[in-house]
Amino acid sequence: MDRDLRGQQEVRDLCSVAAKAQRLFAEASQQQVDDICAAMAQAGFRASRQLAELAVKDTGMGKVEDKITKNEFSTRDLWESLAGLKTVGEISRDRRKKVTVLAEPMGVVAGIIPTTNPTSTVMYKAIIAVKSRNAMVASPHPNATECTLEAIRIVADAAVKAGAPEGLLSCISLPSKEAAQALMRDPRVSIILSTGGTAIVRAAHSSGKPAYGVGPGNVPAFIERSADIRKAVRDIILGKAFDYGLLCSAENAMIVEHPVERRVRDALKDEQVAWITGAEKAQLEQFMVHPDGTLNTAVVGKPATRIAKMAGFSVPEATDVLLVEQTGVGHEHPLSREKLSPVLAYYTAAGAEEGISLAEQLVNYGGVGHTAVIHSSSEEVITRYARRVRAFRILVNTPAPHGSVGYTTGLAPAMTLGSGTWGGAITGDNISALHLINRKRVGWELETLGPGGVKVAANTRRGSYSRFDDDSLTGRGAVEAEAAPTEEDQGIDSQEIDRVAESFTRDLQSQESA
Repeated sequence: MDRDLRGQQEVRDLCSVAAKAQRLFAEASQQQVDDICAAMAQAGFRASRQLAELAVKDTGMGKVEDKITKNEFSTRDLWESLAGLKTVGEISRDRRKKVTVLAEPMGVVAGIIPTTNPTSTVMYKAIIAVKSRNAMVASPHPNATECTLEAIRIVADAAVKAGAPEGLLSCISLPSKEAAQALMRDPRVSIILSTGGTAIVRAAHSSGKPAYGVGPGNVPAFIERSADIRKAVRDIILGKAFDYGLLCSAENAMIVEHPVERRVRDALKDEQVAWITGAEKAQLEQFMVHPDGTLNTAVVGKPATRIAKMAGFSVPEATDVLLVEQTGVGHEHPLSREKLSPVLAYYTAAGAEEGISLAEQLVNYGGVGHTAVIHSSSEEVITRYARRVRAFRILVNTPAPHGSVGYTTGLAPAMTLGSGTWGGAITGDNISALHLINRKRVGWELETLGPGGVKVAANTRRGSYSRFDDDSLTGRGAVEAEAAPTEEDQGIDSQEIDRVAESFTRDLQSQESA
């Protein structure tokens, strides 16, 4: 049988098993769920180095030490943030409004896994799926199959040993575009959690299923004059060099306010960077970006020295980041786009207004809704930046990849970062377990209706008897009476309260007749 057809049959088989396992798991208690998730996180954490090495070997991308950090973050740090979260049964209660919220699992999650962060992403998705009592079938990138399969095997085995049903977590072993599409369209799949390139995210959104997708990032980092210059420079270079720029939330451009540019350039002398100018700049642009504006995937997740060599020139062996000065944003400036590599555009801004404007342009050029960074100690400038730039993660004084995923900030730990409606997604949140539960609401009656459908019982939310007419929708008022006397306040009996209510109803009806 053709490989693609075998892959599609595998999808049907995995989804069938996953759906049955999920129905069993839906009856698990919060304690059982947490014990299973803790076991998964522990197993994944222990295998962080093994999986990092396998991911680099499998994909040819990234740096082992940084992938270890991502694997540890996606297991230990993630679980620490989720351990006390209620995802089973009653998860909240509003006693005043008498509304109770119950958590219900969504079902089978289709986890689309990228080649850039395969092991960390699949373990993260598995843990948040199980925390919310869902099953997950993962679809690996064809170039990251072995490491993704091994990562899911490790956490799935740990889950079963801790009490999860067999088949709750699984992964396609014959991945292809057709298999991924079959998974997303399988009737047993309830929701899609897609991380990857633009094409696969668009496929998820057009599958007819609810989907969380991630758009591309083109992250600007603005150094404003009040920043701690040395820390800002160090943070930006650290973020750009992390895992060779593979995270879509890594810095893509450094914007420097002119009054501090000399200090920034002095600070850059202490970093392992190489300035690319003249003919070498032209070579790099021509090699990295195709004439149609698309990125040459040969540079993705590769070290700076190797990218330079492929482009036809050399830089010192210790170089972490290639810096390229830019004068504009758009197609005519190839390196102003997302680069997924340790190549950083460099801009100078005359003042804060121009710096914010440049950040806006960069985000709008292929990264809208994603992430932006500012290094500053001015709350006024930070506020202006946050309000103006169309990104749903505005990070302050921290490396972009680390801050965006919640490693160095208080944002929810996540490896899937929503880009919101600006970026064509349903949410701008960092996706977590609460995004994979349905909320069932139980509402108790607060007010009783009398003749004509008029409220006759005390409105406990407003503390008065009330009836709203059409004008209330425009804010021009509602017909209200004084607060109803209570037995405790006035010492009157319930019959007197009923007489007051009936009198009030008659008054309202008279007003309507008039």
